[in-house]
Amino acid sequence: MDSDNQSQEAKLSVGLEEFNFDIVPVIYEIFCSIEKDHHDNSAKTRESQDCSQKVLELQKRLDQARAEVNLLPGIQFSKEEQLNHLEALKTQLRLKQDLLQRHRFVSPFHKP
Repeated sequence: MDSDNQSQEAKLSVGLEEFNFDIVPVIYEIFCSIEKDHHDNSAKTRESQDCSQKVLELQKRLDQARAEVNLLPGIQFSKEEQLNHLEALKTQLRLKQDLLQRHRFVSPFHKP
């Protein structure tokens, strides 16, 4: 039952390398369109509409990023819970390393 839970979480979780946070170009385009100084009202109106579209695109990408962040494994835990879990894993690692170190020098054919 626990392995079923883990397999479902693995399917839902997203690795950091799979994120698509491509928001910087959209922000740059918004800044560029704001900086333009138009003397013609029709050009200002057209740029304003373009800027509004770019802001909507940015909002869409930010919503997508939020959704992807929520898929990260462990995101549902608080910082303290994550730190406690990390400390427990470090303790397990130390214990297993010690156990391996002790058994490394034990001969598999113990002579009486």
